[in-house]
Amino acid sequence: MRSVLATCGFLLVVSISLCSMGVQADSPEPSKTEAEKSSAKDALAKFNGWVGEWRGVGQPQRGSRRGAWLESAEWVWDFETEPALVWNVEKGKLVESARLTWEPKMQSFALTTTLPNEAKRTYTGQFADDQLVMESAVENGLVYKVSFRMLNNKRMLALFETQKPGQSFTTRVAEVGYTRKGTRLAAGPSGPECIVTGGLGTIKVSHQGETYYVCCTGCKQAFDDDPASFVDEYKRKRAEKAQREPK
Repeated sequence: MRSVLATCGFLLVVSISLCSMGVQADSPEPSKTEAEKSSAKDALAKFNGWVGEWRGVGQPQRGSRRGAWLESAEWVWDFETEPALVWNVEKGKLVESARLTWEPKMQSFALTTTLPNEAKRTYTGQFADDQLVMESAVENGLVYKVSFRMLNNKRMLALFETQKPGQSFTTRVAEVGYTRKGTRLAAGPSGPECIVTGGLGTIKVSHQGETYYVCCTGCKQAFDDDPASFVDEYKRKRAEKAQREPK
């Protein structure tokens, strides 16, 4: 009888331990702290120039129309869970949508993409020499690479490549040249500052009778959720900037 009870007790302990381990394994990642969110927002702010709508021309071979295609894309801010830049593409052949975030523990950027066939691919990388260069883990014997470079306020390039592990050279997949929608190449856009991210403000918002600007629908939603905090931060930064400027 004691042997049976001991066995039952042992099984109960094992069962509880396994359940506990299962709960821990299924527990979601802890949300980022406010300091981490602020750091992420600052890191992503260097890409404010990406925000907006774009017309894209994809070319597998530079200077050739063979296999070329037209697409449209939009970059917007998203603050729902953490600061991120969301990339949505219509009629694209390489990417359907993506989410760019800053990973403070890795001190790198991460681009989580959904491909046209609904598969997922994540790239990680750094911003250096005026371009963001990112690569995936080895997939089907290849490393997938993507790099973004702003030529000016209205021109942007996204280059897609592959590379075999251990090799120094890359193979071009295609390059997409983007032109900001609604602009011509002769002159760059200028205007007010986005109160949320510091980018180019294009949408009017207001608080207590004063008018401000935001750069995209994501920033407008963030502002509408808590306008007072963004106004206070905006005024504080302007005051600090005024103090630093020579008189």
